[in-house]
Amino acid sequence: MASLSSKIIAYANDKGVASVDFMSDVLLQDDSNGQGAYIKKWNLDIAKPTDEQLATYETVANTAESNANVIQTRKKLYGLPEKQLENIIENGLQAEIDRVNQIKTDNPKSE
Repeated sequence: MASLSSKIIAYANDKGVASVDFMSDVLLQDDSNGQGAYIKKWNLDIAKPTDEQLATYETVANTAESNANVIQTRKKLYGLPEKQLENIIENGLQAEIDRVNQIKTDNPKSE
């Protein structure tokens, strides 16, 4: 299940808002009462979504969260730029291209 923040980002993007700052634009709160997080303050120039509207963004938000995890995994596997440069110097550019392509193949993003 996608997080509330991911669904809000998807909703905002769909309404033409490029980014959401969860420190000032939208404030979420969880009262630890078993009800989960909810929107406490809404400071965007678009209409505050209903729970039903946000539910329609579940699939989009799940994909975004999954892709964010894949990107983090890829970054770890790519290593620091120094590691990449060392591989290029020692093995040639094509070796690094092949290594990066294999990482992408092994860790595909969802569309």
